[in-house]
Amino acid sequence: MAAHPLISTPFTASTTADEVLRGVDLAGVRAIVTGASSGLGIETARALTAAGAEVTLAVRNMTAGAAVAETIARSTGGIPPRLERLDLADQTSVTRFVDAWRGPLYLLINNAGLVTGGLERTHEGWELQFATNHLGHFALATGLHDALALGAADRDGARIVSVSSTAHMRSGIDFDDLHFERRDYDPQIAYARSKTANSLFAVEATRRWAPDGIVANTVNPGGVATGLQRNFTPEQRKSLDAAEAAGVFSYKTVEQGAATTVVAAVAPEFAHTGGHYLDDAQEAYTVPDDADLAQHPHGVKEWALDPATAERLWTVSTELLRA
Repeated sequence: MAAHPLISTPFTASTTADEVLRGVDLAGVRAIVTGASSGLGIETARALTAAGAEVTLAVRNMTAGAAVAETIARSTGGIPPRLERLDLADQTSVTRFVDAWRGPLYLLINNAGLVTGGLERTHEGWELQFATNHLGHFALATGLHDALALGAADRDGARIVSVSSTAHMRSGIDFDDLHFERRDYDPQIAYARSKTANSLFAVEATRRWAPDGIVANTVNPGGVATGLQRNFTPEQRKSLDAAEAAGVFSYKTVEQGAATTVVAAVAPEFAHTGGHYLDDAQEAYTVPDDADLAQHPHGVKEWALDPATAERLWTVSTELLRA
């Protein structure tokens, strides 16, 4: 799919977020990190704060978020993170967050993610993983477009980083049954669709918003043991263990897992170009939709970068949010 030479950086799979930010001054940079009360979100927010950024922790659990904010402020000596409530599965919560934002925004890190062990739905009837991982972030980003455009004009560009997963290789988007109303529910497939959607969002957001100075890229943090796995079914855990045993991936530390997010957020190589999928701090190579995950653990499938699919998903997502 990618006809251009793949973008490379000096960083690797073992690089940490702090190493990416070494020598980088983010003073005055306003950033939002969703899901910043656990796992990769905490480390991403901490690293950005340590580099001087003014970070807002967008979290569902305010008690956990307050503890994280205090720890980050104490450990970094940077500007204490702001704390705002955000439940991505609740469109009213997203709207409140957007309406409360004032001034420019330079970095939007769509980090939050949800895995369910069985079928759950929002009050709209939307499948919960798709609603949270994709639609919630879609509503957040589109709602903050003007703030990002202000940031882009102020600092020669604004960036969105969407956190996806190797899981995207399991499934493309099924527009005929987005919310599992016809087929039997499979939580792994539901999660995979939402992660493919994260990548497609970056493709279409860049196409639409690059003239405003806004680019969006997608990252695969790699295998990191976080709270995301707490709702895995036995089948999901078995699949993950088998993939590790087969050498498909090896676990990273949280500091290493957050590094690719930070690369997309600050590396000059991605300052003015978007619609890319990063893996191990590099732009990933594209593989056919029928490629074997075990043979291409660091690739990105064509269905996650397809411009026509990305445009269609944007249209469908907009219609869902307006309904």
